[in-house]
Amino acid sequence: MANLENLPIRDDLKGRKPYGAPQLAVPVALNVNENTHRIPEEVAVDIIGRLAAAVLDINRYPDREFLSLRSALANYLGADLKAENIWAANGSNEVLQHIFQAFGGPGRSSLGFGPTYSMYGLIAQGTGTTYADASRLDRYELSPELIREAILEHKPNIVMLCSPNNPTGTPLSLSCIEAAYEAVTQATGGVVVVDEAYAEFGGNTEVSAINLLEGRERLLISRTMSKAFAFAGARVGYLAADPAVIDALRLVRLPYHLSAFTQAAAEAALDHSSEMLATVADIQVQRDRLLVELEALGYDPYRSDANFVLFAGVKDPNAMFEALLARGILVRNVGIPNTLRVTAGTPEETTAFLEALAELTHRG
Repeated sequence: MANLENLPIRDDLKGRKPYGAPQLAVPVALNVNENTHRIPEEVAVDIIGRLAAAVLDINRYPDREFLSLRSALANYLGADLKAENIWAANGSNEVLQHIFQAFGGPGRSSLGFGPTYSMYGLIAQGTGTTYADASRLDRYELSPELIREAILEHKPNIVMLCSPNNPTGTPLSLSCIEAAYEAVTQATGGVVVVDEAYAEFGGNTEVSAINLLEGRERLLISRTMSKAFAFAGARVGYLAADPAVIDALRLVRLPYHLSAFTQAAAEAALDHSSEMLATVADIQVQRDRLLVELEALGYDPYRSDANFVLFAGVKDPNAMFEALLARGILVRNVGIPNTLRVTAGTPEETTAFLEALAELTHRG
């Protein structure tokens, strides 16, 4: 039997490890920023009915252009967007991969602001795109001046901005996005991608980059149904941009990439968007509770507009991770020194985490 080292893989993949957060069966899983609430039963019933209808035509390929789903997504986002402004794929990671395939590649470069979502670098590598991380300010904040200077220095073809930022939860001002767009236009004429996977948890639609789309044909906003919509298992990510960008992404997508089941389930969920998003307010309460109670325990939580909190002051993150896991609680060690990250779950899950952490902290 062959092993990876003996296969003729690309040189730049040798010695690498695939992305993978632990997937463990535990009572309290708060490690990958899922919405830990189940979808409402009445919505589940409607989705099942749509899937049952879709299976009757499963001998045929699905709608390659998924126009009905794109219209539903445009309606959800508002801002006078139309179906031609929307793209979708199997999770926002595939959306980002399409972007890197179309606008990156050998001889082209991309820029992020670390620490940020680790998949940016992995997708860049998979598409032969050079990737660099610029530094952030104190407490992982960004400013228009820092962003502008980094872009003019690195001259990237793709700029990645995560708002709120994963894994820190840091929100991003519209002035930062405007500065990025102006700088990349000056430097290379490249694209700015704003990853808004956690946007709904911020609670203020006015700070979404969607509001900056008009007149900026190289601004791309990535979203997902995995987080606020509690639809992670369905794998639905989407993008809003100028119609010309959507045409560019068609050049690299695989044909019929969204199954008939995916389209049917996503449309049903969007028809029930108010019910699907009803848990967002509860999650915001638990996130804010984490911010307060973590500080009371002597930790240093970073401000967050997402459904998770990164907190510093952990003397031994690996040991704390294992101690929590031994109590049936799974959090995330993202590799930032002396920190752990925890998802805001249900009230019961949040209580279980805080009580276990308090016990371990006081034990010393």
